[in-house]
Amino acid sequence: MTYHLPAGQAPAGPYAVDVTPRSAGWGYSSLRVLELPPGGAHTFDAGDSEWIVLPLSGGCTVAVADDFGHDTFELTGRTSVFDGVTDFAYVPRDAHASLSSAGGGRFALTGARCTRRLPARYGPASEVPVELRGTGNCSRQVNNFGAAGTFECDRLIAVEVLTPGGNWSSFPPHKHDEHRPGEESVLEEIYYFEFAAHGATPGLGYQRVSPSGPGRDTDVLAEVRGGDVVLIPDGWHGPSMAVPGHHMYYLNVMAGPGDERAWLICDHPDHAWIRDTWQDQDVDPRLPLYTAPERSA
Repeated sequence: MTYHLPAGQAPAGPYAVDVTPRSAGWGYSSLRVLELPPGGAHTFDAGDSEWIVLPLSGGCTVAVADDFGHDTFELTGRTSVFDGVTDFAYVPRDAHASLSSAGGGRFALTGARCTRRLPARYGPASEVPVELRGTGNCSRQVNNFGAAGTFECDRLIAVEVLTPGGNWSSFPPHKHDEHRPGEESVLEEIYYFEFAAHGATPGLGYQRVSPSGPGRDTDVLAEVRGGDVVLIPDGWHGPSMAVPGHHMYYLNVMAGPGDERAWLICDHPDHAWIRDTWQDQDVDPRLPLYTAPERSA
């Protein structure tokens, strides 16, 4: 099984990236990246999965139709993932969705197989919690647009992580590949990467995934660039390393078989001590790269 998919190696049909449970060899998590030209449009059937339409660059109109009615959501979007929090739209399973974009753009469709059919909804950028995790060179920013406890889904969990150049995130290494009630949940995870360029020089970073035990033998040490995907069915994942001078973005998509929709992790025992040092350091002053916009009156 190939766990690192460089840009251009996971397309299908209209999608620049198309990771499905079938292609990944697992049961739940999906990710599509759709590129639309100005005036472009695309339709898709949700099937047995719920989806969040998340603008990476540009804005779009999302029309959703199912047995319960028809909804249309105008997504303002953003210039790039490094420029601001975005609004988004939730598409329930068994629905039909249409995307159109007057100005064109790139849009992530984060998905998870599910059983409950929830209503189609709009997620305002102003309601996305922006969290700072870690301190020192472990500082990073998390946009919790689709986190458990933040936005209701049946199984889907999705967040954005922004790591300043030279910093390490997804550290200490952690895992979520065993069912241990109240301590750890089983979640398949997708990492999708983008990097801030320095002039004409594109960015890059590194991603590590290491085996966590018998039968959980995922092993990755990859140089990652914009548009790359890393699949994590199991194992200790982290660090995610941003090279100096280039901020790193990754979109995390997670889902699993548990009855509870929860992100419960176990830190690597050799590296968990690093958390105890954070209280003596300041958060990287470059963070937050941006905050969510204020709610309109």
